[in-house]
Amino acid sequence: MKSNKIIDMEQVSFKYEKEWVVEKVDLVIERGQFLGLVGPNGSGKSTLIKLMLGIIKPDRGTVRLFDQPIKQFNQWQEVGFVSQKANSFNSGFPATVLEVVKTGLVSRIGAFKFFNRKHKEKALEALKTVEMDEYANSNIGELSGGQQQRVFIARALVSDPSLLILDEPTVGVDAKHVTAFYDLLRKLNKEKGISLLMVTHDIGTITQHATHVVCMNKTVHFHGASEEYKEFDDQDLNRLYGHSVQQLTHNHEHGVSQ
Repeated sequence: MKSNKIIDMEQVSFKYEKEWVVEKVDLVIERGQFLGLVGPNGSGKSTLIKLMLGIIKPDRGTVRLFDQPIKQFNQWQEVGFVSQKANSFNSGFPATVLEVVKTGLVSRIGAFKFFNRKHKEKALEALKTVEMDEYANSNIGELSGGQQQRVFIARALVSDPSLLILDEPTVGVDAKHVTAFYDLLRKLNKEKGISLLMVTHDIGTITQHATHVVCMNKTVHFHGASEEYKEFDDQDLNRLYGHSVQQLTHNHEHGVSQ
């Protein structure tokens, strides 16, 4: 029987030099979930993502992807990743939107292979999914931050991943495009069946869209349904975060944050 577990972390700890930045993390992410990973600056969120992606190795504990130990896992086309720096392209970077998206196929076809017509069609299909196909021949650097972010999601989607990980993807994106961005993520999760893990500081908004929330501050202080997380008052959140927290929500009608 196929397991529903996509990510399975058991007692995972990691330290930089002598300081533990991730401690005794137990975390399971299952197929079909849209999980928001929240926590204060320096809480270990980005380090946790690196551990999940095998970029760094845990000092203690085990990490499994799709039921395989991270050391043995090689089906990286199953995992899409969009970093927080994805939408900071130099305006003079000489690549079209289509060319950028096609680079997402390297994990599937291998490096130093030529792209063919089938690969072009696949890239255009991914761009259509994020409603950016009309910009296929535009220079990536000419697009707005919100448009660039959609292109990089298309790049992550082009290999048909089962899991999409996004690290602070709305940084530098204006409120109007953030609203459209969350609508896109909901579509990918509900209609395409892609499991999502999104690192964010936007607590109020992520709980409106994610199915589950993980609150991280070196270790996991909360992991459960978004509806349960919404019930927390300021005192509960302060306890989870270890300091005063002001929730951020977006006014979708007027395009402002409050």
